[in-house]
Amino acid sequence: MAKRKVDTENRGFQTRWESEYMFTKVAGKPVCLLCGESVAVLKEYNLRRHYETKHADKNKNMDMEQRLQKAEELKRGLKSRQALFKKAKSQGQAAVKASFILAEEIAKSARPFTEGDFIKNCMIKVCDEVCPEKRQLFLNVSLSRNTIAERVDQLSINLKEQLVKKGKDFIAYSLAVDESTDISDIAQLSIFIRGVDSNLSVTEEFLALRPMHGTTTGHDLYEEVSRCVNEMELPWEKLVGLTTDGAPAMCGHRSGLVAKIREKMQEENATGELTAYHCIIHQEALCGKALKMEHVMSIITRTVNFIRAKGLNHRQFKAFLTELETEHGDLPYHTEVRWLSQGKVLQRCFELREEICLFLDSKGKDTTQLRDEMFLCEMAFLCDITSHLNAINLQLQGRDRVISDMYSTVKAFKTKLTLWETQMRKENLSHFPSCQTMKEKLSTSAFPSTQLADKICMLAADFRRRFADFEAQKSRLELLGNPFAVDVESSPPNLQMELIDLQCNDALRAKYAAVGAAEFARFLPGTMPQLRIQAAQTLSMFGSTYLCEQLFSLMNLNKTSHRSRLTAEHLHSILRISSAQSLTPNIDELVEKMGHHQVSPSTSNK
Repeated sequence: MAKRKVDTENRGFQTRWESEYMFTKVAGKPVCLLCGESVAVLKEYNLRRHYETKHADKNKNMDMEQRLQKAEELKRGLKSRQALFKKAKSQGQAAVKASFILAEEIAKSARPFTEGDFIKNCMIKVCDEVCPEKRQLFLNVSLSRNTIAERVDQLSINLKEQLVKKGKDFIAYSLAVDESTDISDIAQLSIFIRGVDSNLSVTEEFLALRPMHGTTTGHDLYEEVSRCVNEMELPWEKLVGLTTDGAPAMCGHRSGLVAKIREKMQEENATGELTAYHCIIHQEALCGKALKMEHVMSIITRTVNFIRAKGLNHRQFKAFLTELETEHGDLPYHTEVRWLSQGKVLQRCFELREEICLFLDSKGKDTTQLRDEMFLCEMAFLCDITSHLNAINLQLQGRDRVISDMYSTVKAFKTKLTLWETQMRKENLSHFPSCQTMKEKLSTSAFPSTQLADKICMLAADFRRRFADFEAQKSRLELLGNPFAVDVESSPPNLQMELIDLQCNDALRAKYAAVGAAEFARFLPGTMPQLRIQAAQTLSMFGSTYLCEQLFSLMNLNKTSHRSRLTAEHLHSILRISSAQSLTPNIDELVEKMGHHQVSPSTSNK
C-alpha cells in the first residue's frame, strides 16, 4: 500500500483556528501566536494538541470575542516584528552593497585600501550636518582596510567567473601578451583575450597578470600563458592569433612563446594554424629608426635637457620667452619611452629655434649647429615626418580596434610615403610645412630634396619589411574589410560559393554600406557558415598590445613606492576591476551570496 503524502491532501489553513488555537499562517507554515513555535504538518489535530498541551490554562476564561481580539492583537505584534526584521535585513544588505560599490571605486581610482576609512569619516561628518538621524546607517557601512581588500577580491572573482562563462561561448579567440617590470623589479606578464561568439559579438577583456619571479625565457612565458588558458577553461583548438611585443623570448623560432604554443596546439590536434603578429604600434614606432637621423635628435635632446634639467636655466628660459612674447611659453621634455614625445619636442624646438639660439648665446653655449641651414633643413624634415608618424600612431591606438582596419591604416600610410617621396624629389612640400618654411628662408644653400626623398624611400622600405607578415594575411584581412571587392577565384574553395552569394546580394551590399565592415559581419546570414567562421577568426585577432601597455600604466599607478608591498593577488584583483571593458561586477549577486549579512556598528569601526 502506498504511503500517504501530506502534500497531496491539499490541506488548507482555516481562519477559525486563529481564535480557537491561537495559530496563524506564516510562509506556508502554521505558527503559534503565543510562543512562536511552528507545527510541521498543517493538521487541526496537531494545532489543537499543541494549544491544549501548552496554552489551554492561559485562555480558559476567555469567551470567543475576547479570543478573537487577542488573536488580532498578537497578529499585529507579529507583523510589526516581521516588518522590523525586514527593515533591519534591508539596511544590512544596503550597507554591504555600499561597501562593494565604494570598494569598486577605490580600485578603479588606484587608491589604497586604507582610503575606505577616510571616506567613511567624511561620510559621517556630512551625515551629521545633513541628516543626523541617519548616522547609524552610515556607521553600519564597513570600509576598513581589510573589508575593502576582501570586497575587491570578491569583485574580481565575480568578473573572472563572468569571463569564464562568456569564454564557453567563444567560437574563436586570440591573445595579446606583453611583459614589463614593476617598481619592485618583478617581471609582470600581461595577458588579454579577444573572443568572438556565435553571434559575432566581440569581447575584449583582461585575462591575467602573472608575476615572473625567476627567469623569463620562452618556456617560462609559455608555462604562465598555458596555465592561464587552462584556468579559464579555454579550448586550445579555438585559439586563432597571438600578438606580442616582438621580444626574442616571445617570437623565438624554436623556444619562443609562439613556437611553444604552436607545439601545444599540435598536441591538442587543433586544426587551425596559429597566426602570430608583432604589435603594429611597436612596428610603426621602430620604423622611425630607419631614418637614421639620430645626429639631429641627439643635438635637440641635449639642448632641451640643458634648458629643462636645471631649475635656474628653466626659469630663466621661460622668463625669456615671456619677455619676447612668443606663442609658446616653454619646452616639453623628451622621453624616449613615450611614443608621441619626440614629435612634440621637435615641433616646439623648430618653432622656437631662434629664441633657443639667443638664450644659449646668453649662456655662452655653442650654437653653430643650431644655426646651420642644412641641419635646420634636416630638423624641419624630421619634425614633419615625425608628425606624420605620430598621426598614424594615434590612429592605431585604442580599445576594440579591428585588425583589418589597422591594416588599412598602415596600407594607406605606405601609399602616402610613395606620394611624399615623388613630391619631395620635385620639391613639392605641400605635406611638409616645416620644410616649406625652411626652403623659403634659405639664403646660401639649396634645399636638400634628393637626400630627404631618399630618407622617405628608406622609411617606406622599412615599413614593407616590418609589415610583411600582415601582407601575408592580406586576403584574409580584406575578406573582412571589404568582402564585396574580394576576387572569388583566388579565395579558398570553401568560401567561393558563399562569396558569390554575398556579392550578388544587393540587400547585404546596402547593409555593408550602412554599418561598415566590423558591424557587417554580424549580419552575415546563417546560410553562409564558412564566411561567418572566417569573420569570427579575423575579428578575434589583436593588432597590437596596446591594452597590455595601458595595463602597465595602471599597474604603475597602483604599485608605487608607497605601495610596493602590494601583494600579487591584490594587484591582480585591482587591475581586473579597473581594466574591465564590457563586464561589470554583479554586486547584487555578491550581496545575496553573503547571506544577507548585516554589518553591526561594533564591527564596522574596527
